[in-house]
Amino acid sequence: MELTRRGLLRSVCAGTAAFAGAALPVVSSLADDNALAFVEKTFGRGVTISSRVQLKMPSVSSSGYTVPMDIAIDTAMTENDHVRSVRVFAPGNPLLEVAGFNFVPGRSMPRVSTRIRLAKPQFVVAVAEMNDGALLANKVWVVVATNGCAWPPAGDLKA
Repeated sequence: MELTRRGLLRSVCAGTAAFAGAALPVVSSLADDNALAFVEKTFGRGVTISSRVQLKMPSVSSSGYTVPMDIAIDTAMTENDHVRSVRVFAPGNPLLEVAGFNFVPGRSMPRVSTRIRLAKPQFVVAVAEMNDGALLANKVWVVVATNGCAWPPAGDLKA
């Protein structure tokens, strides 16, 4: 059996894909820790990961220019139980806060649907400030294509 350029190229591609797949959970867990630490540092107090904040985004986006995002907060929107504001952060972007929304009890629905811009693959974090001052958050890992590639080298992820 002789080795051809095509066979060598297939072997290199398969090995690279296997290595990238094995490194993916390590990179995303590092970015996860950095994203939460960033949000806590921004607010100056701890945030609680909560299922009351529902952040929906595609896990893979072909373009970072317009990534769809839906946010819904599980609250009655009464005077005693409402969300004051929601801030959305993308720690890997040049401008870290990508969106902010304010809500009024009894007059607004705690839902938002929009598109945001992402510079690179990263965790997007939505933080809801409730009427009692509690900070509830949720996060989603989003992979965006950069320079035509769906996944950049692990060294490019610094959240």
